[in-house]
Amino acid sequence: MARKKEASPRPSNSELKVLELLWEADAPLYAREVTKRAAQRYGWNKNTTYTLLGSLVEKGCVRREDPDFLCVPLKDRRQVQASEARDLMDRLFDGSPEMLLSAFFEEEGVSDQELQKLRRLVEDYRRGDGPQKK
Repeated sequence: MARKKEASPRPSNSELKVLELLWEADAPLYAREVTKRAAQRYGWNKNTTYTLLGSLVEKGCVRREDPDFLCVPLKDRRQVQASEARDLMDRLFDGSPEMLLSAFFEEEGVSDQELQKLRRLVEDYRRGDGPQKK
């Protein structure tokens, strides 16, 4: 007996593109508007976009409100970024921020200006002044 493939709780790259359209709108959009925007930006057909929206609903990233399939994002950009960053750090760097940053710096390098911004960010967190969680 074939097993049904379980949906990943994490959005795929294509699903992230759909979420980006919703975040840019800064308000819920009807699915038909999402399909228009996805066609313009990515060249996707309507069926592709509806499939991705359905998957985002199943994953709890978007709420569908009827009638007319109003798409309400349930996670904002910061929440998804933080979750994805944590997942990457856990999967590839044994949960170590130091190992993650070290790998990034070794591969990409970092300017003095970027280092200064990172220092300020660390100091803000030490004082409890980091970005507000939503």
